[in-house]
Amino acid sequence: MSGEKPRKPATAVAHLGRDPAKHIGTVNTPVYRATTILFDTVADLEAADRGEYPGLTYGLHGLPTVADLQSAYAALEGAHAALAVPSGLAAITLALVGTVHTGDHVLVTDSVYGPTRRFCENQLKRLGVEVSYYDPCAGEGIERELKSNTKVVFTESPGSLTFEVQDIPAIAGVAHHHGALVLMDNTWATPLGFQAFAHGVDVSIHAGTKYLGGHSDVLIGLISCNEATYPRLHRLWTDMGVAASSDDCFLALRGLRTLSVRLQRHTESALSIANWLEGRPEVDEVIFPALPGARGHALWKRDFTGACGLFGVVLKPVAKARLDAMLNGMRLFKMGYSWGGFESLILPVDPGRTRTATSWQAAGPYLRLHVGLEDCGDLIADLADGLARLHG
Repeated sequence: MSGEKPRKPATAVAHLGRDPAKHIGTVNTPVYRATTILFDTVADLEAADRGEYPGLTYGLHGLPTVADLQSAYAALEGAHAALAVPSGLAAITLALVGTVHTGDHVLVTDSVYGPTRRFCENQLKRLGVEVSYYDPCAGEGIERELKSNTKVVFTESPGSLTFEVQDIPAIAGVAHHHGALVLMDNTWATPLGFQAFAHGVDVSIHAGTKYLGGHSDVLIGLISCNEATYPRLHRLWTDMGVAASSDDCFLALRGLRTLSVRLQRHTESALSIANWLEGRPEVDEVIFPALPGARGHALWKRDFTGACGLFGVVLKPVAKARLDAMLNGMRLFKMGYSWGGFESLILPVDPGRTRTATSWQAAGPYLRLHVGLEDCGDLIADLADGLARLHG
C-alpha cells in the first residue's frame, strides 16, 4: 500500500507471499499439484501458444505455491523477481549458465562452495567458458584479475568452510565498471542478514535447503534477480524445464514464517559457544565473523545485519586418533553434510584441498560447527566432553 511503513524482518517473513483471499481463506498457501491446465476457448489456447496468455498454461511453472514462495523471497531480498529450483546447487549452476556464453571468463572466489568449483571445472570449462579464482579478501584488488572477457564475478560471503567476509560493495563497483555481473551465494546470512542488492549484487543465490527450510527435510534453491538479469534467467529456467515441486515450496514457505526467530536463536547460541571455545586451551582460533575480534568482523559489522549458527574452529595440533575419539563420541553434535536445520552438526574439514589462488594454513585440525536449536548449556557440555576425549 502507498505510504505504508517498511516492515521489520520478523513481520515480513510472517506475511510475505500469502493472500488468504485467493485460497478460500487459508492462512498458508495450500499445496497445488497439477500438470494439465484447461483453456476455455480456442482464442485462449492460441494466446498461450504465442506466449501471450496472462494465466497459468502448464503445471511446470507458475503454480500458486511456487509463485508465492518466489514473490515472498524476492520481496524479502529487495529483488525484482525470484526463481525456485530443486536445490541450492541447481540455483548456482542455473545462474552461472544463464549469465555467460562460450568464450566468456568467470572469476570465482577461492573460498567458494566445493560443488560450485566442481561445476565450474567440469561443466563451464567444457562449454568453453574460462574460469579462474581470486583471493576472497581482495576487495577492489580483483581488478588485477579481470580480463577483457570477464562477464561474471562469483562471490560467496562469508566463504564456504573458512568464512572470509568479502567486501561486496568494492567488488561490485570494480566489476560493474568493467561490465561484469556480480553473482553471490548468500546462503549463510539469508536476506535477513545481508541485503545483497543494496550492496551491488546482480543475482543472489540461496540454498533454501539450509535456513529457509530449517528442518533438514527439504531440498530447495532460490535465484533472486535484479531487473536486468531476470529475463535471461527466466528464459533459461523455462527452457530447461527446471521446477521446484509445490510440496517443497510449501515446506519452504512454512519455514519462512519462523526464519527470523530461528536465526536469532541460532546466532545467540553460536556466539555463546564461540566465546566459550575461545577460552579453551585446545582451541587455536574461532572463525566466526559475528564474533568480536574474529577475522572478518569489521566488514561483517559494516555490511551485515545478522548472522547464523555456522562457524569454524581451528584446534591446536593433535593426533588424528584423538580427534576421531572426540568426534565419534559426540552425543548432540553429530557428523553430517549440510546445515541450517534444528540439529547441531560437527564436521572435520580440510579447506586447503581445492584452493588454487590462496593457501589455507592452520595450526591443527579444523572443524566446522553448526549450532542448532538445542539448549546451549547441553551443547557446551557435549563439546566439553568431546574435548576431554581429545586429551585421551
